[in-house]
Amino acid sequence: MLGVIMAFPEKRWENYTIPVNGEPVVKLTEKRLLMSKRIERAITIVRRDKLKTYSLHVSNSVPVSARNKIEALLKALPDEPFFLVEGNMPLLMPFLVNYLAGLYYENEPEAVIPVWRDGSREVFHAVYEPEPLRDAVESAFAEGYKSFSRVVEFLDYEAVSIEELAKRNPKVTLSFFRVKSSFDVAFAEKTIEELKTQGELF
Repeated sequence: MLGVIMAFPEKRWENYTIPVNGEPVVKLTEKRLLMSKRIERAITIVRRDKLKTYSLHVSNSVPVSARNKIEALLKALPDEPFFLVEGNMPLLMPFLVNYLAGLYYENEPEAVIPVWRDGSREVFHAVYEPEPLRDAVESAFAEGYKSFSRVVEFLDYEAVSIEELAKRNPKVTLSFFRVKSSFDVAFAEKTIEELKTQGELF
């Protein structure tokens, strides 16, 4: 399966090159994604004017000019099923990526999306079929919705309970952690060291 990393900032505070243990967070995210047995290769969607910066850190940057993440994804939409992750998730768990991809191959829904108990969806940590996703975006836009969390409402997706998975392996929740500030960096660095001592490769 293809891995797609979204490193396309919409807001000023979004920084996918913030260093974690001396490496840009997007680079760590790509490393973790490619550790997944189901992921054969990865692309990273970036702003066209930031291509040079990201090309130094990730293996395959795809530059686009767009107003937001949804438009950027549509412009770089692959022609095969893909696992989408945001570029500031350095604690991504390869076993969880493998599990979600496995569910897709087993049942072939239009998407496989992890969902919290309160109903909120991890739309940037999920598997998607490209054409149904394109149709969903068009339908959502026609209804006046602009956020990606509303777009997926137009997909026939398989919901996966995060809390149920976490009962079996508490590390599941780390996969959804995002680095947004210096406080987040400190937590990520501490957790990476703990995972290393437990035999998790980084």
